[in-house]
Amino acid sequence: MTVAPTSKKLTYEDYLDLPERDGEHYEIIDGELFVTPSPIEKHQRIVVNLLHFLSNHVFEHRCGRLYVMPFDVVLSSHDVVQPDLLYITKERAAAATQKNLQGAPDFVVEILSDATKKADEGAKLRRYELFGVNEYWIVDPKSDRVRVHLRKGDRLEQVMNAGAGDTLTSAFFPGFELAVSDVFADW
Repeated sequence: MTVAPTSKKLTYEDYLDLPERDGEHYEIIDGELFVTPSPIEKHQRIVVNLLHFLSNHVFEHRCGRLYVMPFDVVLSSHDVVQPDLLYITKERAAAATQKNLQGAPDFVVEILSDATKKADEGAKLRRYELFGVNEYWIVDPKSDRVRVHLRKGDRLEQVMNAGAGDTLTSAFFPGFELAVSDVFADW
């Protein structure tokens, strides 16, 4: 991940003024521009696997909206991110506009890469914590593990480091169970 140095904190308006996308992924975290290359094949496969299982559950239970990157999430005027997957409850559906999500998603998934690992585990975790994300999954394709963070008061605390043989659940998806091996499956 490249951090583009700036002399001032960038805003969402600055983000909108960026040139046409060139295959790179742009985000602003605490006013700094982060640029990353397109994800690798395993990353894409994990996104598709998660999207398949989560969207089936969301559709069946009509419990909210699930989005996949790229979809801008405007946490603040200085924080614009594009999580790999995000979910909002149907009670918060009005936060999703035609252009972006205004405010924190209820549930976020980020899939680590060499380029995003530092931000996903550091700056983004802190911003998600600050702005009210309630559940954050960090998926590590190198170790085939999923770390689950849940909101406890004003903090996101890691409650699970799931690997082969473990099952993922979520407070947002009652009755949902997903084998970690299915997250990383190569169908």
